[in-house]
Amino acid sequence: MTNIRIVTDSTADIPLALRQELNIEMVPLKIHFGDEEYLDTVTLQSEEFYPKLTSSPHFPRTSQPSPAEFLDLYQRLLEEPDTEVISIHLASVLSGTYQSALLASTMLEDSSGKVHVFDSCSASYGIGALAVAAARAAKEGQSVDEILELVRTMRENFYIYFLVDTLEFLQKGGRIGKASALFGSLLNIKPILSLDRAGEVAAIDKVRGHKKAVARILELLAADVSGKTIRSLHIAHANNLEGAEQLRAAIMQQFVVEHVDYITLGPVIGAHAGPGTIAAFVSTV
Repeated sequence: MTNIRIVTDSTADIPLALRQELNIEMVPLKIHFGDEEYLDTVTLQSEEFYPKLTSSPHFPRTSQPSPAEFLDLYQRLLEEPDTEVISIHLASVLSGTYQSALLASTMLEDSSGKVHVFDSCSASYGIGALAVAAARAAKEGQSVDEILELVRTMRENFYIYFLVDTLEFLQKGGRIGKASALFGSLLNIKPILSLDRAGEVAAIDKVRGHKKAVARILELLAADVSGKTIRSLHIAHANNLEGAEQLRAAIMQQFVVEHVDYITLGPVIGAHAGPGTIAAFVSTV
């Protein structure tokens, strides 16, 4: 039987205990404050990052892992007999992480075709949910083809909505235009954001006030999941547990949800989304 190992990157925001339980390997991105460099969720944790974000004179920068970092990991994993790797990563439109992993997979001299690099077309637990499902399927003895089909199906039946306190961080990180950042700062306008099918940040609606924004997310979710069961709901937040709880309660009041959990946005995702962000990651598969 093939031994299937799952690899992801730190932007998947999978809690450490769950990664360890499912034997998921993680390659960290890097985050920079001026000349200081940290490994995302390795040498800089969320509980240290958010205070640093507000106190540092430097705006954080992020960078992807090198192909060599992926190559080293793939080579180590493939030393195990009859092993194949499924490597699931941050949307290629948001980062070069996927390309680094893909390049590394082509550099394997004696293991051609044994590393399958998958573009999640997502971020944070949009990646994490796929990696976790893949690891569980691998434990159940599913084949590589079956697992890849599972994550493709999940990717097409996954819904993400998030609210940010300010568009400043997305704008400075180059993820949205300057005009949108200005508009979002006026008149208590709360942009409701999502990721499109490629993984690009997309503005879905603009609503005045937090309560109205949450109500609008419920309307959007109702259209998305009409006739479907919500298999899992993960509520993520950037140092805003109170806001996350309010969003969770609102969704749970209106929908039947089989599984719900909280996720903290890690430093790299938090550097782009900004403190105070809350998000709902919804899977119907």
